[in-house]
Amino acid sequence: MTTTTALDPATGDVAADRGRTRTASARIPLTRLVGVELRKMFDTRSGFWLMASILITSVLATAAIIVFAPDDQQTYDNFAAAVGIPMTIILPIIGILAVTSEWSQRSGLTTFTLVPHRGRVLWAKFIAAVGVGVVAMFVALVVGALGTLVGSLVTGLDPVWNVSVTEFALIVLGSVLGMLFGFMLGVLIRNSAGAIVAYFVYSFLLPLAVGLFIVRRSEVK
Repeated sequence: MTTTTALDPATGDVAADRGRTRTASARIPLTRLVGVELRKMFDTRSGFWLMASILITSVLATAAIIVFAPDDQQTYDNFAAAVGIPMTIILPIIGILAVTSEWSQRSGLTTFTLVPHRGRVLWAKFIAAVGVGVVAMFVALVVGALGTLVGSLVTGLDPVWNVSVTEFALIVLGSVLGMLFGFMLGVLIRNSAGAIVAYFVYSFLLPLAVGLFIVRRSEVK
């Protein structure tokens, strides 16, 4: 067994052990993490079509109002309500998948290895989900506004803008809160199918069951 000794080239003596200072690498900025999470929400076929469904369902709902609603009902309020119905289903699912995709696609190990701070990753997911929710609602409501203009051209009536700025903001806020509820279920359950089922049970089946229970109790009394 041999040992190699380093010599100082200037003196020929054994070089002294010089301590090496390690510099910590800079932490990945939050803006980059948010950008990565946004890309994750769009770069799969399921994610792309889920995002595209926001525009598709908005156009279909707007077209349904133009074709089937009476002339006096083609107001921006009705267009916004028609567009908001599919949004209450799609946006929470987007919030769920923003979290659970790490486990369903088995990319969580890579994510949390590169960024070993789970709180920062979840915070980036939260910001990305809220951003997508706000933009999606603005896009949907713009489609509704275009539907109001097209409907007025078809019927020959003046467009009716019966939604105030406050009501517009409340519509966006309500949709984003629904998305955040889905995000919360994703963080809690961490399984796409389980979180989606829990959302539908809580949002649709549970109110129905409670309503039937209240009606039944009142009939018994």
